[in-house]
Amino acid sequence: MIEKFLKIFGDSNEKQIARYRKIVDQINSLEPELSLLTDDQLSKKTSDFRQQVLSGSNLEDLLPQAFAVVREASIRVTGLRHYDEQLIGGIVLHEGKAAEMKTGEGKTLVATLPTYLNALTGLGVHVVTVNDYLAQRDALWMGSIYQFLGMSVSCLQHESSYIFENSLDPSKLEQKAVTRKDAYLADITYGTNNEFGFDYLRDNMATDLDEKVQRELTFAIVDEVDNILIDEARTPLIISGPAQQSNADYVRVSQVIPRLQNGKDFYIEEKERQAILTESGIGQLERLLNINNLYDADNFVLTHFVENGLRAQFIFQRDKDYVVKDSEVVIVDEFTGRLMPGRRYGEGLHQAIEAKERVPIQRETITYATVTLQNYFRMYEKLSGMTGTAITEAEEFFKVYGLEVVEIPTHKEMIRKDLPDYVYKTHSGKIRAVVDQIKELNDLGRPILVGTTSVERSEQLSQILRKNGIKHEVLNAKNHQREADIIREAGKLGAVTVSTNMAGRGTDIVLGGSATTYASLEEWQNAHDEIISKGGLYVLGTERHESRRIDNQLRGRSGRQGDPGETRFFGSLEDEILLRFSSGMMGRLVGKALPEDTPLESGMLSKTLEMTQGKAESYFFDLRKHLVEYDDVVNRQREIIYEERDKVLTGTDLKLNIQQMIGKEISGIIRDHLHGDPADWNPAPMLADLNTILPLEGIAEVDEVLLAGAAEIEDRILGSAEEFYEQRENEFGEEFMRIAERFVMLQVIDRLWVQHLTMMSNLRQGIGLYAYGQRDPLVMYKKEGHEAFDNLLEKIQHDVAHTIFHVVPGEHSQSSTVMTAVARRQDAPSKLSPPTDIDPDAPRWARRQAARAQGGSKKAKKRKAT
Repeated sequence: MIEKFLKIFGDSNEKQIARYRKIVDQINSLEPELSLLTDDQLSKKTSDFRQQVLSGSNLEDLLPQAFAVVREASIRVTGLRHYDEQLIGGIVLHEGKAAEMKTGEGKTLVATLPTYLNALTGLGVHVVTVNDYLAQRDALWMGSIYQFLGMSVSCLQHESSYIFENSLDPSKLEQKAVTRKDAYLADITYGTNNEFGFDYLRDNMATDLDEKVQRELTFAIVDEVDNILIDEARTPLIISGPAQQSNADYVRVSQVIPRLQNGKDFYIEEKERQAILTESGIGQLERLLNINNLYDADNFVLTHFVENGLRAQFIFQRDKDYVVKDSEVVIVDEFTGRLMPGRRYGEGLHQAIEAKERVPIQRETITYATVTLQNYFRMYEKLSGMTGTAITEAEEFFKVYGLEVVEIPTHKEMIRKDLPDYVYKTHSGKIRAVVDQIKELNDLGRPILVGTTSVERSEQLSQILRKNGIKHEVLNAKNHQREADIIREAGKLGAVTVSTNMAGRGTDIVLGGSATTYASLEEWQNAHDEIISKGGLYVLGTERHESRRIDNQLRGRSGRQGDPGETRFFGSLEDEILLRFSSGMMGRLVGKALPEDTPLESGMLSKTLEMTQGKAESYFFDLRKHLVEYDDVVNRQREIIYEERDKVLTGTDLKLNIQQMIGKEISGIIRDHLHGDPADWNPAPMLADLNTILPLEGIAEVDEVLLAGAAEIEDRILGSAEEFYEQRENEFGEEFMRIAERFVMLQVIDRLWVQHLTMMSNLRQGIGLYAYGQRDPLVMYKKEGHEAFDNLLEKIQHDVAHTIFHVVPGEHSQSSTVMTAVARRQDAPSKLSPPTDIDPDAPRWARRQAARAQGGSKKAKKRKAT
């Protein structure tokens, strides 16, 4: 499928590489000349290039010279010279494509080439990594090259940001703490996908232009692009706050759920990761919870707690999906095995797990701002990425991000041996075989990297290895701060390292380990050569992953830069991927007669494993594709709202816009009430409604409305609204009114946008029910989402019109910038819970408005935005 896809879209890989080699020849031809330049002359090339860009030269024309300058600077500052293959990788990245470069091929150094070239525009380049450690390491390491060439480099960390400055040693940099805004003003900014994404969301919650930190999103290079744009893509970035929700129901449900029996009261849908109640289970829960009907309207909210309680108890497993640390439930990244502090499952699931684990339950949250990584990175004018494994996901990269994948040739020929799988009948039989294999190789002194699929599996294997007296290191989510050190020493003689999935990405396993741990370079070389003579690093996978790409990442740890190595996967019929996706096919192939400790090897078996992984990959690709399709609905709405916010923040004159909103609202109210036979008119509710916008004393009374007619009354009140606007401007000053306009618009937009996001989330959760009625849920989501957005725009118009005349300067301040919003509409009760009391001390117009909330005009609620 992938090969077919690559033939259809774009040139073949070989033709592209041939084209790139011609550009590499141009770059290489400049090397002798540049090597003769002084450091100052070489550094001055940057200002020359920038002047050419300002004069209209395009970056493609400058590429050979710029790449050659970066390579020469790297030689002088770091001692590293870009190989021809690394130059090809740099060209691919500059062209906005994804470069597949095998482990150990020097992707970090490759990124310096397109980063420098694109930074010449002065618009900023973002280099995106998977964690804070790699962001800081790469910024420090490669920053010396940029600094040498006169470019500024910064780094974003979780709660801080730094800019790097020259020290006395030209190969080293000193970091200085700066504001987030200053960090983004640097020519080149390193950071994680989360930092860039959350800064985007926070910028669009800013109430003042000076609070925004990001510039335009022009060019991003994403390291480990498969991890960030595919593995992480299913988890949206969310800024949220606590909701008014009682935790008692979580505790109540968590106490009864464990009493249900699997197979009798519920069954587990492995593929969908759901626990489904049976009739028996529903009856059991009704008895345990002391209710008559679980699915009665009065118990609608309770079903939410039950569904989450079932998933928390029977689907989500401690030390696999999450760990409990310092009395908190911390999610484990299913792809890297790293802890994800601060991330929480949504829709009440996290609270259900907290109740299950009997740790303090944090209140459920409401969403203030959200964006998926797909839609965030698609906002960049140009996007590129690099990874060791991208070809298997080429179709998804192209369809979702428009990224063509190019496979970069290795600098040295790959000689690693990928051995056939061993598949055992049971999990216990497989683990015994794994331990025997580790013992055998460890006795030879050969370094071994053992890959597991979860924290729980890694710790279980670690216990068994300890019982067998095998010294080893464990690299998982519980000690990820040491991961770079552990992975660096995983290539030493006799080293055994047990790792979860791809923990430690970004750090190479060098045969012999780090040279700095040896007394001399000669001693390290001897150890390095001895390991090569033993066959290099042996990678042992204890279970096939749902994606071939993740398996290939594990394999890619061995055989770097032409080193020898071997890889083999050990599997069993009880592995999760087979239970979820094989439909029992493997069990039928193997039969019942196979002994537990006897591995099975056959072409049919390997083919079935590949088919199973193909099913899993297709399933998860569909999930991510659906996430994009659904989020595209909200994304277009988000673009419109954020664009309007930007207009408010940048000082766009809002007076005319707000006056139009007031006019439309007044006209709508009048037309809702004064239509049909005048004999049936009842102007009193209309006047009460209009009075919440502006005072009508002396302007219109009930009798006058009946005598004058709708058109005349509309003209009279619209004229009065304009006069009242000017009157307030004269009374409080133009400066105050401009501030008041921005204040009201931002307050109304932000409050209603949060409510809209909650509504869209609820709509998304329940939209699948349309499938039972033979209607496409996505089509219905788009339709209802569009209607909801129209309603949002109408509410914005309504609330701005009903608020602007009730904002007055603060009573205790002479400054016109201090104001009091008398109409605090965010405190207004919802339709589901109308107020029972009206504050007698509230202003008269507010008392009328509160009274209307208990039963005002129904016609007004039906109006649509013009």
